[in-house]
Amino acid sequence: MRVWPSVRGGAVSLLAAIAFSAPVTSAAQAPDFDKVEIKTTKVGDNLYLLEGQGGTIGALAGPDGVFLVDSQFAPLTDKIVAAIRKITDRPIRFLVNTHLHGDHTGGNENFAKLGVALISRDELRARLAQPPKGTPPAPATLPVLTYQGGLTVHMNGEEARLIAVPAAHTDGDTMVKFVKADVIMTGDFYRSVGYPNIDRANGGTLKGMLEGLAAVVAQAGPSTKIVPGHGPIVDRNAVSSHRDMMIALRDRVAALIKEGKSQQDVIAAKPATDYDARVAQPGTTGDRFLGQLYAELTGAK
Repeated sequence: MRVWPSVRGGAVSLLAAIAFSAPVTSAAQAPDFDKVEIKTTKVGDNLYLLEGQGGTIGALAGPDGVFLVDSQFAPLTDKIVAAIRKITDRPIRFLVNTHLHGDHTGGNENFAKLGVALISRDELRARLAQPPKGTPPAPATLPVLTYQGGLTVHMNGEEARLIAVPAAHTDGDTMVKFVKADVIMTGDFYRSVGYPNIDRANGGTLKGMLEGLAAVVAQAGPSTKIVPGHGPIVDRNAVSSHRDMMIALRDRVAALIKEGKSQQDVIAAKPATDYDARVAQPGTTGDRFLGQLYAELTGAK
């Protein structure tokens, strides 16, 4: 593994990530993990995607072992490992988190206890170490290798570039570019379903989101498969269109603010209506994102 000059490795005891996902408001809304099945899709010579409950997992597998992107929820670890074992019997060696939310980090502790080395941005590790409710992290919960700027993992004939995406969905986002496979995994600063989510409570910003999307387009070629945190695989044109939508809605909200509209007024004006049919998921609207845009543009806390 080659570490870029700006990277520093953590010399800490093995820890795994605490689950920081969107809160579940009732037991009825909690996923039934017993019913979750792991779907495996091959997207490169030795690169696979695992879909279950939560963010899409990447698995680079081969004679050097397995390198994972994200871990989904803790109750799914056994199923995820079983899916990997259908691909290879080589050990799982490394796991990088694209950001801190629990549907991407919830299984970290389980993997760490299997001897997997966890990797993240410095900022992500810091947030996992200090959860908002003050509950101290359990043993074996934090990444042991952290980086700033970028880090490259060389395994199985592949070059996996971990690229920092500052202050986008959160302040600890990472995109992963698999050079030979021509695949980019974005985590949740880009989703191909639903409206964007700027997690301002965890350091996300509109500016960072737009810059991150521009970076994906710049990193991608015409045939690059772009794997979002959630949703189907797309190409760079879809990411560019998503960014254009964010800019258009930003400008609409800014115009309403200039007219003296409150956040409630902005949402009531429904400036995202023309995007709903192609962006909104069933049962959702753009209201949350409009509220985030309002807060970003007015500097609200």
